[in-house]
Amino acid sequence: MQVDLRAPAAADIEKAVAHYRDQAGPKTALDFVDALEAAIDHLRRHPRIGSLRFAFELEIPGLRSWSLQRFPYIVFYVTDDHRVDIWRVLHSRRDIPAYLTSDSPG
Repeated sequence: MQVDLRAPAAADIEKAVAHYRDQAGPKTALDFVDALEAAIDHLRRHPRIGSLRFAFELEIPGLRSWSLQRFPYIVFYVTDDHRVDIWRVLHSRRDIPAYLTSDSPG
């Protein structure tokens, strides 16, 4: 299954990696990247596994979320039979509804 990373998600990842690199060192930044890659690989193999909680709360049909292991980040995505479309990768303490409703792809 194909995985597409939207520009806001790529920017989220870039900011998170920079934060971990600057605050905790390069090893922690690499550990974050590894956790993210593992999560994306898991979603590629099991795309419908993510929670639909935010889909219902925000009325965004098909929006799913999946938490990273060991890091407080959540991957937000939609899926169809052929691809996983990653919208955002947000820290769990962010105002998630504000980020998702202001930047949600049409």
